[in-house]
Amino acid sequence: MSKLEKYQTLIIFAAMPIGFGLGQITFLAERTEHFVSPFLFVMLFGAFLNIPLRDFRRAFANVKFTATTVGINFIWTPILVWLLGKIFLSHSTILQIGFIMLMVTPCTDWYLIFTGIAKGNVPLSASVLPANLILQIVLMPAYLLIFGSASGAVNLREVLMSITFMLILPFALAQLVKLILGRLRSEARRDKVLGVFSSSTTILLALAVMSMFIAKGRDLLANLGVVAVLLIPIVLFYIINFGLAHGVGRVLKYDYADTTSLTLTTIAKNSPMTLGVALLAFPNEPLIHLIMLIEPLIELPVMLLITRILLAIRRRREKEEVSV
Repeated sequence: MSKLEKYQTLIIFAAMPIGFGLGQITFLAERTEHFVSPFLFVMLFGAFLNIPLRDFRRAFANVKFTATTVGINFIWTPILVWLLGKIFLSHSTILQIGFIMLMVTPCTDWYLIFTGIAKGNVPLSASVLPANLILQIVLMPAYLLIFGSASGAVNLREVLMSITFMLILPFALAQLVKLILGRLRSEARRDKVLGVFSSSTTILLALAVMSMFIAKGRDLLANLGVVAVLLIPIVLFYIINFGLAHGVGRVLKYDYADTTSLTLTTIAKNSPMTLGVALLAFPNEPLIHLIMLIEPLIELPVMLLITRILLAIRRRREKEEVSV
């Protein structure tokens, strides 16, 4: 993990006030919005470039774990998120849509970092990454159609166009570039190209966030009360899925490492990806954009707390085994 990746949340957090400050300059505020999507496009291209889809077959080597992860992420989680949205965000259809968009997209990067910190099974977690990536791209329109179209706030055509431009296109370009790089005889040169995009992901995301705050910072700041509103359903989601993952792990007789992998694979979310889709699908809904920006600021301390809880569980299990 590079230093940029290690301090990703702090860098993104710093980009917000910087962007808001620059947004007070009218000239910048009127012109910067057009840079947000290109920054996110290149960032997602770099992220997809470093996801090893060639290892997709590894997910099927452990059918039980893959089926469990997919079931929790793509069947249970959408239902839970819809229920939490209906209970706590019933006053705002827009907040419900943004909440659903964010919480049904499993993380495809830094959950591996927390899995390593918590002494989980990192290779097992990595094996389901390609499946999580492909399924969230394919299923997001279906979730929005099922849970949001009745409100009339979701234009399915715009959602499909935004997913095509912000996800499918950079994904396809990344696979093409990897195919070309695979033909290079120099492995060092290939690794250098991949390394450049890997290290630039955080900077590109920070630039996108800063650009958005320059363009829409005043609108977003006027709605900061949404942070308090979202805190309850997001934290409840973490608590419920944490308990569910441990219950499922116990029923399926997973050891500590595999249960930890299941827990973190089904909790962490992919806010950069959903931000790119939201900007194009809902260009005039700053509240949806705000959800994508504040979720990582809630998620980071929660993930750190969860890793401490998991390590405490590990120590307790080790003591129990020694005493037996």
